[in-house]
Amino acid sequence: MLFVSNIVVALPNGKRLVNQISFTAGRGEFVSILGSSGAGKSLTLRCIVGLTSPAEGEIKLISPDGRTYSTTNVGPKELRRARRHIGLIFQGSNLVKRLTVLENVMLGRLGYIHPLRSCLLGFKDSEAGEAMAALDRVNMAQYAARMAGSLSGGEMQRVSIARAIYQRPLIYLADEPISSLDPRNAEAIMSILQPLSRETPVIGAFHQPAIVARYCTRAIGIRTGQIVYDGPAQLSARQLEKIYGDMPDGPETVSHEPEMPPYLFEPGLQPAMQQTLHEGVRI
Repeated sequence: MLFVSNIVVALPNGKRLVNQISFTAGRGEFVSILGSSGAGKSLTLRCIVGLTSPAEGEIKLISPDGRTYSTTNVGPKELRRARRHIGLIFQGSNLVKRLTVLENVMLGRLGYIHPLRSCLLGFKDSEAGEAMAALDRVNMAQYAARMAGSLSGGEMQRVSIARAIYQRPLIYLADEPISSLDPRNAEAIMSILQPLSRETPVIGAFHQPAIVARYCTRAIGIRTGQIVYDGPAQLSARQLEKIYGDMPDGPETVSHEPEMPPYLFEPGLQPAMQQTLHEGVRI
């Protein structure tokens, strides 16, 4: 279970880039964070993993057995321990291209072993078998011996997901994992992430509301660093305009009552928003 409580990230001049963001995410949830570029989506994910230290607030992970891990207000040792339990899926996959696919997956467990063992002895056969099982879950086991640099973009992203699976995390964080992929590969990646959320919560930043509506269980809309929507992933035209359109800044309560279906045109809707509904926001 992830708990994000009132996190704030501010510039030296006092301007808040993330302003009092709070939410929780648990098993069975595939949570999409939506918002324009610069709204605070990726910055929120960076705070969760401890790459950016918020000026205020607290972030905690609680395991099924009750153990608590924090990425805020902790020392390097505690932060490293917490990061072991966060499976990161990057926009660009972040694979080591000179290593094989299997070796890249096994890097996901480096946080659990001593540095001397990783340098001198490497991984055990049982660990390699578990890495192969992770590759099989993303339909990439047949490429285990190939160099990562020879893969396509979609294949690299599958390996990135397998690496996160092999890590056995408490949460998955995906920072725009489909933004650089063609529509077919984007759908394939979402179809892999969706079943993962039934076991472990998945939280991702996305720019495609239409895809989010099909695969995610929940959406969080961020505008100018504040949450302006938190509810079902099937957003209406009015709710999308609240997140992306020219609306007054600041959080407001968004009704979760059924409105117009999100993929139909609304009379008087701006042409740009019509394209957003059908094709997703492209930044």
